[in-house]
Amino acid sequence: MSGPNRSRSIAGRIAIVTGAAGGMGRATAKLFAAEGAKVAVIDLDLAACEAVAKECGPQARPYALDLAQDGAIMPIVTQIAADFGGIDILVNNAGISSFCALDDPAYENVWHRALAVMLTAHQRMVRAALPHLRQSDAARIVNIASTEGLGATSGDTPYVAAKSGVVGLTRGLAVDLGPEGITVNCICPGPIRTPMTDTIAEEHKAIFARRRTALRRYGEPEEVAHITLSLVLPAASYITGVAIPVDGGLMARNA
Repeated sequence: MSGPNRSRSIAGRIAIVTGAAGGMGRATAKLFAAEGAKVAVIDLDLAACEAVAKECGPQARPYALDLAQDGAIMPIVTQIAADFGGIDILVNNAGISSFCALDDPAYENVWHRALAVMLTAHQRMVRAALPHLRQSDAARIVNIASTEGLGATSGDTPYVAAKSGVVGLTRGLAVDLGPEGITVNCICPGPIRTPMTDTIAEEHKAIFARRRTALRRYGEPEEVAHITLSLVLPAASYITGVAIPVDGGLMARNA
């Protein structure tokens, strides 16, 4: 890594965003591209990735990847580094819904899929990107967890376990990579309007938001994306190992 870089621009930076076909990932990819970054758009469905890459502009490229598939991550990350000429920013955003009761016959499968996509894949993405991040003068890693990683909702143990693991993984990576100047931070979104929450009726969203958040509303994906952008700026060089709630004040309210 070269000397200090205090720029507040990511223009020309090379970023990977997983789970970028919709929701917070899509908003992040579009915002990064609008700020001048080159963006690798990763998700399961290539057509969906292509649509987002088209929205981002010519500096974005689509890549289909099943993050839970053993051995699939390294070839894609290597290809991205070759296509763009390096990697500066990694945003581990991909997530899945995994509500499941403990005595549900499907619980074991839901558990393994949740941890595979939302925890194991994070460390695999980091390890695959690490040789390239080490060549950057402002390498940044942001893991997207959840307020479910700071608290818990009934019937959601696979998701809670995975997101709690992301918070811990972030801290461990920050300590390991800090001596190299690579920052690793975590964002914990609260109730956000994403494809994952689309199945919740609007009236129930409104009731939950009034009862649980200080701002009394659901957040928008773009509001999370802007905090992610703040953490990946070259100037954000002395913040690492933190979990930042972006939750409208959900964690601050007692009642």
